[in-house]
Amino acid sequence: MGVMVWSSALLLLAALDLFEAGKGGYMTYRIPGMVTLGDGTVLAYAEARKDGAGDWADIDLLLRRSGDGGRTWAEPLLIADAGKLTTNNIVAIPGKGRHEVHIVYCVNYARAFYRHSADSGRSFSEPVEITGTFEGFRERYNWNVVATGPGHGIRLRSGRLLIPVWLSTGGKAHRPSVVSTIYSDDGGRSWQAGEIVQGELVNPSETAAVELKDGRVMLNIRSESDALRRAVTVSADGVKGWSRPRFEAGLKEPVCMASLLRYPWGKKPLLFVNPDHVDAEALTKQGRNSMRRNLSLQVSHDEGGSWRMVQVMDPDVSAYSDMTVNRQGELLVLYEKGGRNGNMYFTQSLRLVRIAPKLLN
Repeated sequence: MGVMVWSSALLLLAALDLFEAGKGGYMTYRIPGMVTLGDGTVLAYAEARKDGAGDWADIDLLLRRSGDGGRTWAEPLLIADAGKLTTNNIVAIPGKGRHEVHIVYCVNYARAFYRHSADSGRSFSEPVEITGTFEGFRERYNWNVVATGPGHGIRLRSGRLLIPVWLSTGGKAHRPSVVSTIYSDDGGRSWQAGEIVQGELVNPSETAAVELKDGRVMLNIRSESDALRRAVTVSADGVKGWSRPRFEAGLKEPVCMASLLRYPWGKKPLLFVNPDHVDAEALTKQGRNSMRRNLSLQVSHDEGGSWRMVQVMDPDVSAYSDMTVNRQGELLVLYEKGGRNGNMYFTQSLRLVRIAPKLLN
């Protein structure tokens, strides 16, 4: 996997494959994430799965850097390798410093670790175990599986670092489950557990977070609920007092991770990406899973009260995604493209698309 160049800088929507199945010594790549640092460096990261497409394969974590807004990329950097165990669910948060980034990830869905970079992701501090943070949930929920993100976390205007998490008592089944957040108010040196979101959601899990203009935090939650729509809850501080979850009629839920981001320019709308597709027979399926396809970008100008379709990025098999905005105001979306041998979980590549600013306001 050498340096790559965009296929055409003149296209409104340009694309390239950052991680390709079968290359680099890995069977497939899944679970993408992206952030842009204060100095403009774009980081893209993923799970690199050696011996299978499943969540419990031999999985490493890789990261790639771009210094030109996502047009060319450096070789992958190995972030975590736990031997034959899975390292999973890497989440990054840009730090206060221009060259600073915080990352948190899990090992075998049972332990969590924190690392920090002060040189724009060229190197990282030694891993510090923060599994004790999740022990803060134990009295309320006796978990045996923990997971961060995936995707990216957020840094609030207060400086608080915030990461959505999900927990399960079901072992490798990953269900039943609940969602919450962990947070740091001292720049990543220590982490605390938030309150578990209460409500009637069925197996909520992978969650995206955004800070609203009034300072509240909104979570957008994956679940297996009969509504087949994304669930939304808000909190004054991103930690406690979560509102009763509601289902957003405009956002379909194929039971898949989604990405949420505030566009930082112009009117600063909210942006949302997921596979905008629900099978007619989804209610009869175990887990409610629909075919993951029709990856789409939607925009909200009323803080998530309503959503408007902007762009279908991939009408075919397409799944997990994350997004960031580069210094030129372009939206970068990294997503799971295709399914080998008809398997939507066996991703062909993690594809990066670049979307012009004029589509986003």
